Amino acid sequence: MTLPSDAQTALEIFNASLSWEQRARLLMQWGERLPAMRDEEKTDAHRVDGCESKVWLAGELSDGHWQFRAASDARLIRGLVALLLARVNGLPAHALQEVDLTDWFTQLGLSRQLSPSRSNGLNAVLQKMRHMAG
Repeated sequence: MTLPSDAQTALEIFNASLSWEQRARLLMQWGERLPAMRDEEKTDAHRVDGCESKVWLAGELSDGHWQFRAASDARLIRGLVALLLARVNGLPAHALQEVDLTDWFTQLGLSRQLSPSRSNGLNAVLQKMRHMAG
């Protein structure tokens, strides 16, 4: 399966950094790169249920490919969500159904960051994306 270019970039960057501290720093940097959501988008309709932290998600279909935007009030979650967006943005709806969250974060060497609650939260984000994509 071909990865979106942002996902390929993420893999190259995260696999090049050896230490856990470097990966943790990179994760925060990816979160800071997340495009800001407008305040009027941070509504209950865009809120992802099932996350301990507040996460908002919006997306639209353009030429058969999904583009999502997200925001979170937690720095670490922002980084994890940014990496999830790197993996899914630009995919058609059918490919969204095939994304394996655990495998993706394992490939990035970040599975240690996926506590059960974070994993559940990210799965909730992915499920909302899939629901939006119908």
